[in-house]
Amino acid sequence: MTFAKKALTLGILGSMAAGLAALAADALNGAGATFPAPFYQSAFAGLASTGTKVNYQSVGSGAGIKQFIKGTVDFGATDEPIKTADAAKVKKGVVQFPVVGGTIAIAYNKADCPDLKLTQSQVVDVFLGKIKTWDALKCGKGPITIAHRSDGSGTTFAFTNSLESFSPAWNLGVAKSVSWPVGVGGKGNEGVAGVLTNTPGSIGYVNQAFVKGPLKAAAIQNRAGAFVKPGLKGGIAALANIKLDGNLAGESPNPAGVGSYPIATLTWILAYEKGNGPKASSVRKAMLHLLSPAAQNRADDLGYVPLSNSILAASRKAVARIGQ
Repeated sequence: MTFAKKALTLGILGSMAAGLAALAADALNGAGATFPAPFYQSAFAGLASTGTKVNYQSVGSGAGIKQFIKGTVDFGATDEPIKTADAAKVKKGVVQFPVVGGTIAIAYNKADCPDLKLTQSQVVDVFLGKIKTWDALKCGKGPITIAHRSDGSGTTFAFTNSLESFSPAWNLGVAKSVSWPVGVGGKGNEGVAGVLTNTPGSIGYVNQAFVKGPLKAAAIQNRAGAFVKPGLKGGIAALANIKLDGNLAGESPNPAGVGSYPIATLTWILAYEKGNGPKASSVRKAMLHLLSPAAQNRADDLGYVPLSNSILAASRKAVARIGQ
């Protein structure tokens, strides 16, 4: 091979290697919460046209945090802020920030009950198995089948956090996973929605975005005594009660305000502060896209609550900390 041909070959191989490296840097993998999955998947689909591809695995907050700690993903996602002890295990450092808000609906499948209203004590008694029939709720007849999460879930954390605030009768604690006394488990918001859809006479908790088909959302009594359904207006009023701490975590499990829906939460991304290498700019690009007007303006259409100006500004500022 002549020197010229050898140089040309090496040049081509070098260009191919550089191209593959660029593709690798632009291909990201994330995993975690099922609650925001439709929002993330929609936003990332729009990002793909710009050359950055993101594969998001909807595996639940618990599994997402575990993968993030192990370093097997480029970012994690959770509906419960990461615990200090878990964050300490991440040698590359943690950048945590809210991405979108949402309301947790009490969804039910009962054709002869078009307008279910539940007091806060009734919500607790239903999920403790103390209220066993639809007759007791004056909403049709027959037994109630409870649907709940079977996996570690930030949705369960936020839901049980509200239930503990609703009534001292709640005795199962606040956690990503609790020992439900009754009911059928489903993996992810998708799994619970599937159980509900296939089980007439059932009731369970899912992100509002999963209330479709035969499912309806109950109106829940809030602290002010008003019955409010999940949605944009009630979600914005509820999330306005949240004050973020230094780690951009915050909650309001039973928010004040006559217009507030009483079970609402933020959902968070977990990124690495360092050790991202050539992927750092792609991670920042993907995260800023989630926080962009293009994504946030679609939140309501997808069943979510867009971030307020102050929370949005804090999240965008946090993205700048994602380094190489």
